Amino acid sequence: MTSAEPPVPAAVRASGGRGAVAAGHPLAAAAAVDVLDRGGNAVDAAVAAQAACCVVMPQACGLGGDALMLVRAQGQVVAVTGAGRTAAAAAPGPPADGGASVTVPGVAQAWVDAAERWGALPLAASLAPAVALAEHGTTVTPPLAAAAAAQRERLLRGGAGQWPLTWARAGQQVRQPELAAVLTGLGAEGRSAFYTGATATAVAGAARRHGGALSVGDLAEHSSLVGAPLGTAWAGGTVWVQPPPAQGVLLAMALQWWEQQTDAGRPVEAADLDHVAVELTSAVFGHRDRCTADGEALLGLPLQVDRDRASRRGGPRPYLHTTGVAVADSDGTVVSSLVSVFDDFGSCTYVPEAGFVLNNRAGGFTGPPNDHGPGRRPVHTLAPVLLEHDGAVTGLATPGADGQVQTLLQVLCRLRSGTALADAVAAPRWRSEDGRLLVERSHPAADALAARGHDLSLLEDGDDRLGAVVAATSGPGGPGAVGDWRREVAARATS
Repeated sequence: MTSAEPPVPAAVRASGGRGAVAAGHPLAAAAAVDVLDRGGNAVDAAVAAQAACCVVMPQACGLGGDALMLVRAQGQVVAVTGAGRTAAAAAPGPPADGGASVTVPGVAQAWVDAAERWGALPLAASLAPAVALAEHGTTVTPPLAAAAAAQRERLLRGGAGQWPLTWARAGQQVRQPELAAVLTGLGAEGRSAFYTGATATAVAGAARRHGGALSVGDLAEHSSLVGAPLGTAWAGGTVWVQPPPAQGVLLAMALQWWEQQTDAGRPVEAADLDHVAVELTSAVFGHRDRCTADGEALLGLPLQVDRDRASRRGGPRPYLHTTGVAVADSDGTVVSSLVSVFDDFGSCTYVPEAGFVLNNRAGGFTGPPNDHGPGRRPVHTLAPVLLEHDGAVTGLATPGADGQVQTLLQVLCRLRSGTALADAVAAPRWRSEDGRLLVERSHPAADALAARGHDLSLLEDGDDRLGAVVAATSGPGGPGAVGDWRREVAARATS
């Protein structure tokens, strides 16, 4: 970066005695703090923030989408994968847009599971802030208005002509009473309010009206995947990643290679960090389609990494969107999570009785063994992580689809080199995408990366494609949170 260029913006930070949160929207962070103040723990607060995101960021997430979480409580890390399958009667072949691209929404079941296993408050209490936002109305943000304008044709095709958000303008107040009613029912009745009865019928009906085959039975049979995460040694600690069908194992592969090089006496030098990380990205994404089929076994594969020159092997795809929530409390519970409908507004298939759109997660299918078929979960882009190191536990997550693994790899490598968390989050980034390397203009290694043969495309600092990290830490200093300066991320704390 030359002296004429502006300094890199700082990450936002917060710390508090009871808990701290970083979330993809200020109202989501406020919802989490409200629940902490009412006696909730980090899990209750994470659910509150996720639900608020579903109200105020429907282009990124919603009740028609998924939620993936890593929860560290009582010294144990557990993965909750709230992601559903394709319809049992789904047609063979690649799914089209619209109803055929919808998988069973998993976020509602994930909230139920998290509240039952760890919650200090009833689920209704955690959902109350989101209910209030939907009932009383919120102000449409410029990113939401821009996304609605860009996707309006798809939204109209998906039956959302009467949805106020289809026509939303920045600064406009929008109420969502149908969504408030669904959230209220979920809090009062649990899973049955969403996966059976009127809401399930409405969801299945919307998908089928727009070319899908989802049935009420598909929703009734849905369950979250709850179990052990994958772990890998990292800088004297452990990084935990979301297990398959999430592609978190790709990050674990990259971290393991880095660790093995260090153990072998060939550590990556600071000047080579970004180049090597780019090459690692290309190497691990060559195995993306096998994340679900092979899972942890992928950690046994050798990776070919050229430390000197760009291979230009391609790899990650240009998908975007999603939003993150990370929370830590004074009892040492830490949650790292992501909520998503995949593309902007997902499939744009609107459920008028419930006030939300459905995901297009079936767009995550590629080639065998990650090929489309009935009753299948695609390899999932959502990949939150937890880092245990030096007596502290840090949850980290970012939106950005295939960019998630890349962004978190950069942050973790900078942490390893001694950079403070807030500085590691704020630092300029790159993203490898379809053979090109997208780089923020202020990145100090841009010229060096070009000299090594990378095909650079310079982006304005803060471009949406570079992610938006949320982080929360529980350690000797108490709970703390760090939020990216990119997008609308906020950090809050409560004493």
